[in-house]
Amino acid sequence: MSSSVSGLVPVHIGQPEPGSEREKALLLRRKQSRNVFDTPGPLRVPGNVPWEQQGLTPRWFGMESSDCAAAVEPGVFFQQGDAEFKRFLSGARKRGEVALIVAVLGHAADDRTRNPLASSDASVHLGDLYTNVGGRRLPAGAWPEIAPGLEGADRDLAIRLLTRPKTAPWWSLRLHGARVERGDGSGAKDHPAAGELQPILVDPLGAPVVAAWTPLSGDQRWYLIPDDTRWESMLGWLVQRALPQYVPAALRRARSPFFVDPDLQTAGEQSARTALEDLEAHYAEEKQRLEHALQEAKDKAEPVRYGLLYGSGSELVEAVAQVLAVAGIRAVDLDEELGGTKSADLLVSVEGAPARLVEVKGASGPAQEHLVGHLQRHLEIWPQLRPDEPVSEGVLIVNHQHKLHPSERSADVYSRPEFVASLASLPVTVISTVQLFNWWRAGDWTAIRTAVFGAGSAASGGPAAVPGHSGAVAEERTRSWWRRPGRRAGSGGT
Repeated sequence: MSSSVSGLVPVHIGQPEPGSEREKALLLRRKQSRNVFDTPGPLRVPGNVPWEQQGLTPRWFGMESSDCAAAVEPGVFFQQGDAEFKRFLSGARKRGEVALIVAVLGHAADDRTRNPLASSDASVHLGDLYTNVGGRRLPAGAWPEIAPGLEGADRDLAIRLLTRPKTAPWWSLRLHGARVERGDGSGAKDHPAAGELQPILVDPLGAPVVAAWTPLSGDQRWYLIPDDTRWESMLGWLVQRALPQYVPAALRRARSPFFVDPDLQTAGEQSARTALEDLEAHYAEEKQRLEHALQEAKDKAEPVRYGLLYGSGSELVEAVAQVLAVAGIRAVDLDEELGGTKSADLLVSVEGAPARLVEVKGASGPAQEHLVGHLQRHLEIWPQLRPDEPVSEGVLIVNHQHKLHPSERSADVYSRPEFVASLASLPVTVISTVQLFNWWRAGDWTAIRTAVFGAGSAASGGPAAVPGHSGAVAEERTRSWWRRPGRRAGSGGT
């Protein structure tokens, strides 16, 4: 049944039909190739793509292509699909249509070492004889954003590609010309890159990672997408957005059920469709913004979370200091202030309450009772260190049983009844880091200040001096000391 009856739109695919002898021969050639851009493995377009569900019928290597509406991964070199691709271009030109082309750049599974002096590690040769797009693979974790000013099919493509897995790689794109050596050895001629590369998605530095290339004639439109992109999504975009915008006549010829002819729609249909498209675009942008905000919050929270629950030594002290600072408590690093390990870890203060010493300890098992004695000795020695700054009470913060999950640890740092009772007569408050973590996680800054300075202090009332987990003032307070080199390695216990 022809495409005009079935409603399926023919698309040229520049590779052999899956499972054919031609495919086997091509895969063997690629495996034996020494070309840096030839990567062994499956071909770009897999054989399990549901073409008919997407409203398409594939025309593989060796099949007629002059009546195709678009080309996917075309071959541009001699005896590698170039004849079929030329017939596709000629057919589009004869009908006065834009030749719509989708090409993939890079190889997600290719982890071979690249020459650091090379300008690119992936390439797509374009329709122009001397022009190609080169790509350099971006570092893991790089994430693009939508280029400004996009509308229609290009904006929809950007939104779709932002749904790729976070681990999927990206390549920054750049147009390249060619330098051709003369056969008679009389010299070389430089051919500058032709056409225009229009960004669709850009990396954090503004370089395109997805783009559309058009020659000066404007009769071709190449979409350059990264490897590891879902073909179902791309082909759905091709039928539902790209062809209606750039080659609507192809959908009319095939009587595609996916084509909605704007010339035949009522004003109400057009208005509703526009509103739906705006809603989908807004949702994608808002989703991207919230995902970015979530990642930023996670990046800020993770060092504190890990330090409080599983840390020891300076890592634990640094996490405690960050939590105290974000709760509006001024924390001074006494190792830095006094030079060496002469006193407790921190001197903390808030307006309206006496300053206190804070000792931070970690214990892989139950906390030892002598840790309280260490803090008491620091309190006794303090007048010799700072006679003009009286401190009479201290806080012991302990990350006990830190090899266990927090839910498996004992609720209190100390449980022996006689010892717990004796703490009431000592100028020492004991807090577990799990308690501190739960207050910090909930943003209960009053609970933190009350635990450190006591319920009767003025510090326990009123708003926190630094609201929120990531207040700039709090970050600056902690940054001023906790990132400095030279903190004692044994600080905070083991």
